[in-house]
Amino acid sequence: MAVTLQVGGMTCEHCVRAVTKSLQAVPGVDNVSVNLAGGRAQVEGAADPQALVSAIKKEGYEASVVGSQ
Repeated sequence: MAVTLQVGGMTCEHCVRAVTKSLQAVPGVDNVSVNLAGGRAQVEGAADPQALVSAIKKEGYEASVVGSQ
C-alpha cells in the first residue's frame, strides 16, 4: 500500500529530515520519500494513514492524506 500526504510548513532540508524520521518511526512503514518542493510525502507499507498524519503533526507540521493505493 502507498499513501500520499500533503505536508505543510516544510521550508528546508532539516524539515525534510524531521518529517522523514517521524514517518519512518511509524509501525508498518517500509519506505518514505519526502519532496520539499512539492510539499508531499510518499509512504509505502502497511501503516495506518492517520498514524502517519499524527506523526507529522507531532513534529509541528501540517499534514493530510491526499491519496492511497
